[in-house]
Amino acid sequence: MQADSSGVRSALPGPIRALGHRNFRYYFLGQVVSILGTWIQQVAMSWLVYRLTGSVALLGITTFAALVPMLVVAPLAGAWIDRHDKRRLLILVQGLLALQALSLAVLTRFELVGPDLLVAMSVLLGGLNAFDTPLRQSQINSFVGNRADLPNALALNAMAFNSGRFLGPPLAGLLLGLTSEAFCFALNALSFAALAFGVWRIRVAPSPRASGSTASVFREGLAYVWSTYAIRTLILTLAMTNLTASSYAVLLPVFAKDVFAGDARMLGMLWGAAGAGAFLGTVFLATRKHLPGLVEVILSGAAIGALGLLVFSYNRFLPVSLLAMGMLGLGISIGNVATNMLLQTLAPDHLRGRVVSFFSSTRFGFDAIGGLLAGLLAAQVGAQRAMLIEGLVLAMFVVWVLGSRSRLRDEVVSRV
Repeated sequence: MQADSSGVRSALPGPIRALGHRNFRYYFLGQVVSILGTWIQQVAMSWLVYRLTGSVALLGITTFAALVPMLVVAPLAGAWIDRHDKRRLLILVQGLLALQALSLAVLTRFELVGPDLLVAMSVLLGGLNAFDTPLRQSQINSFVGNRADLPNALALNAMAFNSGRFLGPPLAGLLLGLTSEAFCFALNALSFAALAFGVWRIRVAPSPRASGSTASVFREGLAYVWSTYAIRTLILTLAMTNLTASSYAVLLPVFAKDVFAGDARMLGMLWGAAGAGAFLGTVFLATRKHLPGLVEVILSGAAIGALGLLVFSYNRFLPVSLLAMGMLGLGISIGNVATNMLLQTLAPDHLRGRVVSFFSSTRFGFDAIGGLLAGLLAAQVGAQRAMLIEGLVLAMFVVWVLGSRSRLRDEVVSRV
């Protein structure tokens, strides 16, 4: 039994205990709707690019354009938002994201989109997400109001993301068959209102603001991340996993159309299988209470991701491919979410926004680089061989990083 931020007692089971906090419930419900819309737009965007151009390289470029601002902008954004009212900023960013999605819907509806405009809209989306992601993540601690419930809240937040990842792609495939990409984009624009409303309903004291210039606040965060062995190693593992395993998303339209001779519904099915694996991963993490054990979970996630890439690369039997997609989603999910859980637990309160921004930068920035490299590599050697190479690279990294497992675990134990 535990009191939430509004004084109401909660008898919720351990795996969902963070929902006993009123503020987190409002945030969580809005997050579920917003993420579902985001995944619908992502699938529709990749299908639109490939339908209009037939270029696997452009798939990689648009994915890179949407994610690379996270690598470049997010660390500075984390320092900047630590100096402002995060709750008000989050509501403002939801409005700007809705405007981006609505603009894309109108341009697509009137057939005004081309490769250059699609890349430009992807860059705009990435720039907004560079502020949105650390804003969402860094406030979860204040929404639960109890540090002991923070890991569970982060796991539930990831569960919301992966439930959208599981349900969004098949729903997007169905909507694309019945309507159009423009309709999917418009639906996403509406979804941002749910999160904005949820955050508006939250009642929480403003978080302490960092003092000094943005540059000095950024340097303080960077020095902490680089000098702390556990955090530095976790971020390196995060970078390699997303550089390789997460690149599957860029190649899926090619597999759906050319390898399995399918349409948008096939793409939604493959993406949905990865989402199902990711959802199961977050369900597993929501039950975890022993934080040092997450070190083994993170390394296992990288190994499962490598195996999923290798199995999927040259397999043409759809049930096995769906299983491999599930393995990929599971491996990436438990690695990313467990890393976030450890980083936010290890970070001091006054540095959490900056640590989260480095996590977001690495998570999505290296996903962007990996997607670009996968698209360019697939254009030269084919999608199947490109995925095989990605799997081999990740497998070799896992073998190498296993040598530091004991030291990493010992430092996590000493800091938790």
